[in-house]
Amino acid sequence: MGSLAHLVEDCLGIIQVYSDGSIFRSEVTNFPIKVQDDGSAIWKDCLYDEKHNLFLRLYKPRSTSSPTAAAKLPILYFFHGGGFCLGSRTWPNCHNSCLRLSSALPAVVISADYRLAPEHRLPAAMDDAMNAVKWLQTQALLNGADPWLSDEVDFDRVFLLGDSSGGNLAHHLAVKLGPGSPKLSPVRVRGYVLMAPFFGGTEKTKSEVEGPPEPYLNLEVLDRFWRLSIPAGDTADHPLANPFGPYSPKLESIMLDPILVLVGEREVMKDRIEDYAKRLEEIGKKIKYVEYQGKQHGFFTNDPFSELANKVLEEIKHFMSENSK
Repeated sequence: MGSLAHLVEDCLGIIQVYSDGSIFRSEVTNFPIKVQDDGSAIWKDCLYDEKHNLFLRLYKPRSTSSPTAAAKLPILYFFHGGGFCLGSRTWPNCHNSCLRLSSALPAVVISADYRLAPEHRLPAAMDDAMNAVKWLQTQALLNGADPWLSDEVDFDRVFLLGDSSGGNLAHHLAVKLGPGSPKLSPVRVRGYVLMAPFFGGTEKTKSEVEGPPEPYLNLEVLDRFWRLSIPAGDTADHPLANPFGPYSPKLESIMLDPILVLVGEREVMKDRIEDYAKRLEEIGKKIKYVEYQGKQHGFFTNDPFSELANKVLEEIKHFMSENSK
């Protein structure tokens, strides 16, 4: 950076943006969360986008019975959070969540990385999420080129789960793929789980302005994430930020697969997420909204082995079962 450049944006010391446009991203992150691997699921990494050097992480339960048509495992995609600026499949909160999801559901879990802002502003993350799902289509067409995706999995029972900004990606994938995801055949997406999805808008909600403070998330941080992730010069009403914004597609005429929305009652974004669910329900979409009293952002991903996490897992398991028929 030039000698006269000064700091203009700072995200937890991990990302620093300077006045000359230069960006510093720390490779060292001090996590308050440790990996909790009880050995009930195994995992490995796979390259899915050679051009951008993007990886995904595959998880599967350690013990599975001999596969039959009825016993094949469903597939669950997991898109991590981080305001489109932070996060990775390798971060302990993400890794722990996927280990738990894989063993508890049980399911083959696919945790995909995507390019991060501000080096790669939206729609880069959206493009990568779509390519990550198309990777699974390639595997299915090759009759399970990866041995973990051969006889043990059911490509007809795929679900997409997104946490925070990953939940935003899951919403937009639902819109792009449409009911039954015909463009992904023989892969069929059955439903979407949005865990505290990260949505924005220029008009602030009551919980954003007056909501209880969270350890890492407040209105200032939300605004910073949007400034760094949306196309330069745009606002939080960008279609990839605000699903009901003035420039977004009208969802009344768009068919969607079932959606499950999970949110903490004391989240800064709670009102915006609740409004999203209500508006989808009002226009006839199949959507279920579940609110967890007293909980804040990261209520599942920060402790996926807790008693509350067990309730979340039962909710997801029921949703998957109900929409697999």
